[in-house]
Amino acid sequence: MIKQLITGLALTTMALGVSASDLPNPLRIATEGAYPPFNGVDANGELIGFDVDIARALCEEMKANCELVAQDWDGIIPALVANKYDAIIASMSITDERKQTIDFTNKYYSNYLAVIAPTGGVSGVDELAGQTVGAQRSTIASQWAEDNLMGRADIKLYDTQTAAYADLAAGRLDAMVSDIYPAMDWLSENSGFAIAGEKIDINDQIGIGIRQGEDALKQAFNDAIDAIRANGTYAEINAKYFSADIY
Repeated sequence: MIKQLITGLALTTMALGVSASDLPNPLRIATEGAYPPFNGVDANGELIGFDVDIARALCEEMKANCELVAQDWDGIIPALVANKYDAIIASMSITDERKQTIDFTNKYYSNYLAVIAPTGGVSGVDELAGQTVGAQRSTIASQWAEDNLMGRADIKLYDTQTAAYADLAAGRLDAMVSDIYPAMDWLSENSGFAIAGEKIDINDQIGIGIRQGEDALKQAFNDAIDAIRANGTYAEINAKYFSADIY
């Protein structure tokens, strides 16, 4: 399992009211490591991406001794519940279904969906009937596809976003449904494809997943999110990856 340490002053009191001594030490944070530009792994095996940079900034703000680990998406919630780590910062949508199992902080960014297709192919959602459409399994994109296209299109689900992109590039998919920001990142390096039609606004907010009942940890994360928004750290991280504020 890929691990990274983020060191802090574990016993320093945070200005916003929750002491670092109230937090797990180390505070273990999971991300997927397979969802660029939000999380991935570089050539040296180090975790990188927007989620990773946000995690580092939050840990610094909380003065927490943090450890980042990579976890496959399908097992990321069960492993949290099983106490293998303390939080998930992995572009996870806040949903009522997930809230039955885990809790969430306030959002740290907002997401939209998009249909990606070969240039000259389908022009939007209305043309997906009868097409082969891909999405990553157990995501908001796959849920949207199943809710809106089941029985009208051939839906193929993949364990990773990368695998779905590979099948789209190979012509095994007519289109795929994806979160818009990873889609834009992929399109920047793959010619012959484009976003088909308008973005899909599903009021999708992305939060940090934590176990239910972890009130001090939730408050610490919420205070830290507010702090990095206010002090400009969030804006610096945002600008590193995106041309507009995604909050």
